[in-house]
Amino acid sequence: MLHLVATPIGNLADLSPRALETLRAAPVVAAEDTRHTWQLLAHFGIPRPARMISYREGAEERAGAQILECLRAGQDVALCTDAGYPGISDPGFRLVRDAVAEGLPVTVVPGPSAADVALVLSGLPTSSWTFLGFPPRKPGALRRLFEEESRSPHTLVLYESPFRIGRTLAAAAEVLGPRPAAVCLELTKLHERVERGTLPELAARFAGPPPKGEVVLVVGGLDRAGRRALGDTEDGDAEDGGPDDPVGGAGALP
Repeated sequence: MLHLVATPIGNLADLSPRALETLRAAPVVAAEDTRHTWQLLAHFGIPRPARMISYREGAEERAGAQILECLRAGQDVALCTDAGYPGISDPGFRLVRDAVAEGLPVTVVPGPSAADVALVLSGLPTSSWTFLGFPPRKPGALRRLFEEESRSPHTLVLYESPFRIGRTLAAAAEVLGPRPAAVCLELTKLHERVERGTLPELAARFAGPPPKGEVVLVVGGLDRAGRRALGDTEDGDAEDGGPDDPVGGAGALP
């Protein structure tokens, strides 16, 4: 079976007992960075597996073929990335797709995710949200991304480099205006912090030197008043939601 193992995004204590047992029992461990994963295993006293495979961006086809060969031979394979879930802005999707196509069993060992943690910490609506991964680097493509999402009522969640967060906030503020947002830094780590405010306020706050650590940006969706101004709502639309829920009731799935 292919085990997709979520690993800590910062605090090592977040590695679940099930993840520990899976990594301890798997004869094959595939990792985005084998050195990083070996350090994680060593921290928890897990012996080096019989085989470690480097499964990183740019080498997914070759490494994926090796992993599929192990699965066909009846071996369990634990796949993990440097942080969070395999397949979420990290290698993993292609391998899952290929394993499913062959009828090979796949399971997920749940754990930390920076997107989920940031969304909940942001204080913005959580009933319906859109994950955009890492935004484009080129200014034109970045602006088009926000223009495409400008009419969406869903909360937006993006990953970004600390060296580009100021530029990304400036582009978001220019296109989306004074929407509420949150910049989440160093999640689950000792110096975790969340900066909240409107997009223009945050763009000004992060216009200087880049912050330290990993960054997740959370941006509020177009609110009910904004959608009505654009003629995007009908009578009774979203009336069942709470005052802070622009899309629907609290039980809606993301």
